[in-house]
Amino acid sequence: MSEYEKMGLKVGLEIHQQINTSHKLFCECPTTMDEESQGELERYLRPVASELGQIDVAAFFEWEKGKKVVYEVPRRSSCLVECDEEPPHPMNIDAIKLGLAMTLAFNGEPLDEIFVMRKTVIDGSNTSGFQRTAIVGLGGYIKDVDGVITIQTIAIEEDAARKLEETPTSVKYNLDRLGIPLIEISTGPDIRSPEQAKRVALLIGQMLRLTGKVKRGLGTIRQDLNVSILGGVKTEIKGVQDLDMIPKIIENEANRQRELLRIRDELRARITREDFAKKVVEKDLTELFASSRSRLIQSELKKGGKVLGLLAPGFKGLLGRQVMPGRRFGTEISDYVKALAGLGGIFHSDELPNYGIVEEEVQRVAKELGVGELDAFILVVGPEEKVKKAIQVIKDRLSQAFEGVPKETRAANEDGTSKFMRPQPGSARMYPETDIPSILSRELLEDAKKMVPPTPEQKLKELMKMGLNEELAKQVLNSPRLDQFEYLTRKYVNVSPTVIATTLENTLKYVKSQGGNIDKISDGDIEAVIASVSQGRITKDSIPQILLEYSTPNSNVGIESVISRYTGISEEELINLIKEIVAQNSEEVKSKGEKAFSLLMGKVMERVRGRAEGKKVAELIRKVMKDETG
Repeated sequence: MSEYEKMGLKVGLEIHQQINTSHKLFCECPTTMDEESQGELERYLRPVASELGQIDVAAFFEWEKGKKVVYEVPRRSSCLVECDEEPPHPMNIDAIKLGLAMTLAFNGEPLDEIFVMRKTVIDGSNTSGFQRTAIVGLGGYIKDVDGVITIQTIAIEEDAARKLEETPTSVKYNLDRLGIPLIEISTGPDIRSPEQAKRVALLIGQMLRLTGKVKRGLGTIRQDLNVSILGGVKTEIKGVQDLDMIPKIIENEANRQRELLRIRDELRARITREDFAKKVVEKDLTELFASSRSRLIQSELKKGGKVLGLLAPGFKGLLGRQVMPGRRFGTEISDYVKALAGLGGIFHSDELPNYGIVEEEVQRVAKELGVGELDAFILVVGPEEKVKKAIQVIKDRLSQAFEGVPKETRAANEDGTSKFMRPQPGSARMYPETDIPSILSRELLEDAKKMVPPTPEQKLKELMKMGLNEELAKQVLNSPRLDQFEYLTRKYVNVSPTVIATTLENTLKYVKSQGGNIDKISDGDIEAVIASVSQGRITKDSIPQILLEYSTPNSNVGIESVISRYTGISEEELINLIKEIVAQNSEEVKSKGEKAFSLLMGKVMERVRGRAEGKKVAELIRKVMKDETG
C-alpha cells in the first residue's frame, strides 16, 4: 500500500479552458485582450439573500473587506453587457456545441434542456455580482492506467474579469476577459495519487486541444484541485496554471492536512475546547512595548496603533509546527489575519525573541498574560479597529484547530504551497438566471458529434502517418501548439510536417536556450517563416538562425527584414563560392583527398549561413572536388 493510500488521499479536478469562439458568451464582442481603454467604472458589490433567505458565507467574506472595485472598460472587447448596463444576449451556440461534443467524448449524457444559473461572486471579478454558468452534460468517464476516473459535470460558463492590481482599499480589473466562454470539466474524487492527477489533467487538456476549438497561452487554462485525506475535509486549491506543479501542490496539501490533524490530536491531549474558551485571554500591551526596538512596532505606535496580546492555552510549540515547506501553523493563522482583518501578520511565542522583540519583552508578555507551561501567546500590531478584529479572527482559527482541518478555499503559490483565500462557498450561492431562455440540446447534437475529438492514441497514429517520428509526434500531441501545427500543415502542403513540427517544438526551445526572447515570436512570425520556406525564398536550415536573430532582446527589426537576409543563394553563386573555398584550401584537398570534405562543408555552410540546404551544399562540394581532382 502506497503512502497516499494509507493517508486516504482523494483528489478531484476542475479544468477550466477558454474556448476560441469569434465572440463572447453573452454578447458579440471579440474574445481578445484589449489594452485600449475608453474609461473606468467604479462599483461597490454586496451580498444578497438567496430564495431561501440565506447569504453565502464566501460572498459575505468578500463584502466584509469593503473594497471599491474599479473596472477598465476596453474599447474593442467590451460593451454594455460587460458593464452590467444591458441584459445578456442569447447564449453563444458554438460554445454550447463544444460542451456537448466533450460530453460525448467522455461518454457522458448531454442534458436535454440547458438552463443558465447564476453563481454569486462579489470579489469584483464580475460586474453583476454573479457568474453565469450552464451545465450541458452529466456523467461520463476517462480511463487512466490506475483506474477509471468519473466525470461529474461539464459546464459552459463566462470567464471572469482580468485583475490588474489590488490595494488594501480597492481592486482593479479589465473587462476584456469577462464573458469569454469557458468550458469547465469536473471529475469525481477518484484520483488517488499526485502523479495520477497530473496524468488526468494532461489527458483532459489534450482532448480539449484535439478539438481545435480552444485558446492557448498563459491564463487560458486553469486547474482547480479538490484535495482531502482521511479525517480531513475537501479543500479547494484554485488557480493552478502549470501542469508540472499539480503533484507538488497535492503532496503539500495532503501533508498540510495530516499535520493539522496531528496538531488537533496533540492539542486535545493537552486541553479541552471548553477549557480553551474559558482560559483564552486578551490584553492591551501597548505600554509594555512603548520603548521596543522593533521597527515594525515603533512604526505602528507612532501612527497611533496598538499592540494586543492573546494567550493561547495549550498551543506551546504548535504555532511553530511546519505544515508545508516554509509555512508553519502560525503562518496559517497569519493568512487569516491578512485576509479577514487586513493586517500584515502576527508575532507568536514559538518564534520569539525575533524581529526586534527581545527576551525581556517576551518574559514580560508571558507574565502579563499568565502564560503556563503548555501555553503560547500571539501579538498583533496595527490600527486599533483592525487589531481588535484580528484578535477575534485568531480566536476563531485557534478554536477551529480542535476540529483539525477547516473548510476553506485556498490559492496556489508559485512554489507549490498554498494559502488561505476565503471560506468555502455553500449551496446558497446558486440560483436560476431569468434573463436567458433555455436551450434544447437535441437541435445541436448532430453538429456536436462532428466536433468530438479523436482519442490521443488515434491522433498519435495520424501524426506518425504524416511522417513524424514517434518522439516528435508525441511532442506535438502534448503541445499547446497542436492547433498551430495543424493549421500550418493544412495551409503549406509543400513544407514537410516534420519541418513545421520541429520548428514549433524544438527550434523555439533552442532559440530560448541561446538567449532569444520567444515571447516576441508570434504565431504570425512563425507563419511568415514557414511561408517563406514554402515559397522557396529561404531554406529550412535557416529557420533557427532567423528566429534567433529576430528574437534577440532589444532588437526592433521586423521578421520580414530578417527573412530577407537569408533568401536563397542561386546554384551558380553556390558553385562559385565552393570553387573559391576549394582553391583557398587546395593543399588540404590534395593531401587529404576525400577526407577534406568535412573541412570544406564547414567553411561553406559558415559562409552561406542557412541560405542553402546542407544536402545541396554537400552534393555540389563533392561535384567540385571530383572536377578539381580529375
